[in-house]
Amino acid sequence: QVQLVESGGGLVQTGGSLRLSCAVSGRSLSGYAMGWFRQAPGKEREFVAAIMWPGGSTYADSLKGRFTISKDNEQNTVYLQLNRLKPDDTAVYYCASPARKYSPGASPGEYDIWGQGTQVTVSS
Repeated sequence: QVQLVESGGGLVQTGGSLRLSCAVSGRSLSGYAMGWFRQAPGKEREFVAAIMWPGGSTYADSLKGRFTISKDNEQNTVYLQLNRLKPDDTAVYYCASPARKYSPGASPGEYDIWGQGTQVTVSS
């Protein structure tokens, strides 16, 4: 059974940084796409970034340049570095992965496995 566990969220001031982690268990990280999404109160879940299969990364246009996705295959962990945070970045951040080896698009429906989420709150 594949499990994704996020950590690293918290309260930060505007302009600050956080690094989110997503620990993967039950299968090897390599060989599968991994994505980050976020959901603010009252809003739909939106795509943030993804590491694609077999390689490369992609970002939501509005977040490109401030957020960076990376992975450590030895640690079986995916990271999301959040820089220059703004109050609008406040949301629950989720990592997700498809069940099969392919490169999904930006729709949450294309991802099958989800973590429980980690809260990021940016104060003004």
